[in-house]
Amino acid sequence: MSLSPEQVRKVAALARLELSPDQLTVMAGQLNRILDFVDQLQQVDTTGVEPMAHPIPVENVFREDAPRESLPTGEALANAPNRGGNFFAVPAVFSDE
Repeated sequence: MSLSPEQVRKVAALARLELSPDQLTVMAGQLNRILDFVDQLQQVDTTGVEPMAHPIPVENVFREDAPRESLPTGEALANAPNRGGNFFAVPAVFSDE
């Protein structure tokens, strides 16, 4: 498969890239090499190969979801830059207007 300069120009426009004519020529060559490689990969016989989302086995490690003691308020706020009583103080986001 080979991309025409017009197709490369369209892809560049979709990517919000402004390419000079020289850059367009270079980009066309690079994109065509990528597409040639994809074509080469599609020719590989994958019969009997199980589809996978990741090349190595991945499993989530979850802890038991059990109730437990909360962090004491004083300890939770110990490093807070600003406190408002027993709460974190943050700058106002909304105005009264």
